[in-house]
Amino acid sequence: MIMKYIKRRKRFNLLKKSGIRDIDRLQGYQFEEYLKVLFKKLGYRPVVTKKSGDYGADVVLKGRNKIVIQAKRYGYKHNVSMDAVREVLAAMFFYKADEAWVITNSFFTKQAKTLAKSCGVKLLNRYELEKFIVKINPKQQPKQFVGKTRELN
Repeated sequence: MIMKYIKRRKRFNLLKKSGIRDIDRLQGYQFEEYLKVLFKKLGYRPVVTKKSGDYGADVVLKGRNKIVIQAKRYGYKHNVSMDAVREVLAAMFFYKADEAWVITNSFFTKQAKTLAKSCGVKLLNRYELEKFIVKINPKQQPKQFVGKTRELN
């Protein structure tokens, strides 16, 4: 019982520190811009692609490796399908990237996980995203992106 309480308390603190609930309120392009901020803090030169015709990548990271990211900002109960994995895999070849990632504020279907594993695509689900944000500890929090328009570039 005490262990359950401790686990629940840790989960709540992570939820609070990460700002994931603010991410739940972002538009898709705002989520992409927030990911740009996170990866810039890690030393990458991130580029957010066009809203449409992006060849499957929402963010392209340039640095030690070139990484393409498919960002899926969904409702909490909407799981990301294997379509996102296929799109980012195509983007990896189009952008001549070394790695392909799908990052979401939600979770992945079993099929998406299976396909990603077999293709070497990295998946970050809601919980992993929370830990990632807390680890980076950016000055700009997701709530600062709520309501902002595309002029962030």
